[in-house]
Amino acid sequence: MSLHRLSTLKLKTTRPGRHPDGGGLYLKVSLNPRTGAIRRSWIFRFEHDGRERFMGLGSLNDVTLAEARERATAARKMHRDGQDPIAARESARTAQRLEATRAMTFAQCAEAYIDTHKAGWRSTRHLNQWNESLRLYIAPVIGALPVQQIDVALVMKTLQPIWRERTVTAARVRQRIEAVLDWATASGFRTGDNPARWKGHLENLLAHTDKIQKVKHLAAMPYSEVGAFITELRARPGLAARALEFTILTATRSNEALGARWSEIDFAAGVWTIPAERTKGQREHRVPLAPRALEILRGLPRDGDRVFPLGRTAMWLAGLVR
Repeated sequence: MSLHRLSTLKLKTTRPGRHPDGGGLYLKVSLNPRTGAIRRSWIFRFEHDGRERFMGLGSLNDVTLAEARERATAARKMHRDGQDPIAARESARTAQRLEATRAMTFAQCAEAYIDTHKAGWRSTRHLNQWNESLRLYIAPVIGALPVQQIDVALVMKTLQPIWRERTVTAARVRQRIEAVLDWATASGFRTGDNPARWKGHLENLLAHTDKIQKVKHLAAMPYSEVGAFITELRARPGLAARALEFTILTATRSNEALGARWSEIDFAAGVWTIPAERTKGQREHRVPLAPRALEILRGLPRDGDRVFPLGRTAMWLAGLVR
C-alpha cells in the first residue's frame, strides 16, 4: 500500500510492516510487544558500504508526511554525496552536546576552580575572601555569562568601578578573574588569550596600583615601650589578654596562636608544635615555651581542644590589636 493511499486514509493503517512512499521513505508499523499498542514511525532506507541501513525520522504522532518527505530528501542528498546520514546526524548531535557542555558560565567555572584548589589553601579565610569578591564584584557583572564570551571590555567593566577607590581589593579581583579564566582555558571551556592578564596587557589600560595607593604598614611598638605594655597587659583580665600575651611570648602570628590546640602542647618538654597546615611556610614549627607562656596555659580552662576559643575580632574589640 503506497503512502499516497495511506495519506488518503489519514495514515491509520494497522498492518505491521514497512509501507513505502518512494525514494527510500517508509512508514513502519509495529506492535509494542509489552502492551500490544500499535506504533507508527517514519524511516529512511539506504545502503552504505554494502549494508542495508534504516534511519529513524520520527513518530507519526510528531512528524507529518510532508515533514517526513523533507527529512528523507535531506538524508538522500547526504547519502548521494557519499556520507552516512545516520553517522552524520550522530556526529552533529555529539557536537551539540559538547558545545552545551562547554557553555559554562564564569560563575560555574569559578565554583569549579574553588572546589579544585581550596584543599591547598591554608585557611578558611582565604576561601571566604574568594567567595566574597565573587559575590560583591564579579558575579553582578560577568557571573552569568558564558566563560567563552569574557573579553577585555567585560573585565574592564568589572574592575574600573573599584580600581581607584578599592585598589588592593581590585587587584585581587583581577588576579582571581585571571586564575579562573586560565582554569577554564586549560579545562577546554574557552580558547584564546586571557583578557585579565596584567603584564603586557591590562597594565596598559589601568593605572599601576603602587601609583594609586601607597602601602601603609601597621605601626610597630617601640622596643622601649614593650616592657610597660606587657606589665599593663598582664593586669588585664580575660581570655583575649592572655591570648595576646601568649602570642607575644611565642613570637607567632595571631592566627597561629588563636588556632592553637591543647593536643599540640607538650608541657613536659615545654614545646608547642604548630602543624604545617597552619604555618605560612607550610612546614611544621616547634616553638619553645617560656615559663610565663606555660604559666598562662596552665591557668586557662579547658573547654574543647582549642586553647583560645575566640577570634581575632574579639581581641580587636578588647582593644588589644589594631
